Amino acid sequence: MRFSLAALALAGLSLTAAAQPAAPPDSVYTTPQAAPRPVGLVPMAGQEARSTKSFGQLGKGSNLTLLPIPVLFYQAETGLGYGLGALLSGRFSADTLTRPSNARVQYWTTTEGQSLIQLVHSVYTPGEKFYLNGEISAYDILLYYYGKGPNTSSANESETDYKLFIINQRIQKQIAPKLFFGAQYRFTKITDVHGPATATDNKTPSIFYNEGRLTARERQNTQISGLGPVITYDTRDVPLAAFHGNLLDFGATFNGTGLGSDYRFVRYQLDARHFQPIGSNRTILAAQFLGQFHTGDVPFRELAGLGANLGGTLYNNANLLRGIYEQRFRDRQMIMFQAEIRQKLFWRIDGAVFGGVGNVNNYIDKFNLSDTKYAGGAGIRFNFIRRDRVNLRLDYAAGTGSSPGILFAIGEAF
Repeated sequence: MRFSLAALALAGLSLTAAAQPAAPPDSVYTTPQAAPRPVGLVPMAGQEARSTKSFGQLGKGSNLTLLPIPVLFYQAETGLGYGLGALLSGRFSADTLTRPSNARVQYWTTTEGQSLIQLVHSVYTPGEKFYLNGEISAYDILLYYYGKGPNTSSANESETDYKLFIINQRIQKQIAPKLFFGAQYRFTKITDVHGPATATDNKTPSIFYNEGRLTARERQNTQISGLGPVITYDTRDVPLAAFHGNLLDFGATFNGTGLGSDYRFVRYQLDARHFQPIGSNRTILAAQFLGQFHTGDVPFRELAGLGANLGGTLYNNANLLRGIYEQRFRDRQMIMFQAEIRQKLFWRIDGAVFGGVGNVNNYIDKFNLSDTKYAGGAGIRFNFIRRDRVNLRLDYAAGTGSSPGILFAIGEAF
């Protein structure tokens, strides 16, 4: 993404007082070169209100805060984007043992016809008896496709656009302290799929139409519907920005014709995270391992992908390897590890350095160390809702097969 309003976004650091729910991390990349980046959001203004019922604290004694989120961004492929959103953040109980919940609604459109309307939420009921996490999203999206596998070439960069609709919902019940078990349902549908006859160099035939592993059926309207169990052990103190604790999450989604899916496949995902202070709470080590594995026939849009910023609830609301373009490398099997040092600096300003490695392949037993992809960078944080540890991130990141860029986002990457 070529973002020409960077100065305006930086000015928003001092104005923004919106919050990010445990939801798809919104992001905007600024690239010094011509490579595009994922569509994202730049919150430009807002104020952490104190006592009004329209915006800010919802009534006397309430633990919830409602904030407006104006949206503004620029991308060469889509033009100027603008819209509005609102965020609800806080606890739905006076019980301080119940962790903060979040919900957000947003809408944006662009001068070139791209758009998003979205509702995302992560809710702990009083006493954390139930945990609900999900999204409803409708995108009109434009991204670049490079092919399947670990060795795709940047020369094959092919612009693709399609409409994408997502319903994703988890409902889990606490069955032991910090242990939740339940079910997840995920529905995705893509329509109006288009791609160019040639790659971006206007010479190479488009891999979207000439790749042997991409079937003609995958380029048509496709509907995926799946249901399965999920179990989560979560001891993080504050999920949005943990100082200490662990997350161990495992789920399986069975997609089949009986549920209305055009493809039959099973998705397994293991997500493990660890957070701990180093010396004091001024320095935090955060680490994550995520593996996503598939059996069966998986269409290109449902493959596991490195460099995920739009993965949202699919990847438990995590960015995977910042610095790598959105699903730059994708295949049926994927493993990834990333770590970050978060350092308190002064006032509401924190710093961070991060790095990670990952790999994709069609088969689990074919992973090769020589195919390992790398990403890393550094950034600053502005903490504008201290109560819920909600930060605005500004990261500089670089990764395999992608141009370096600057990432603006709300909430920690994982």
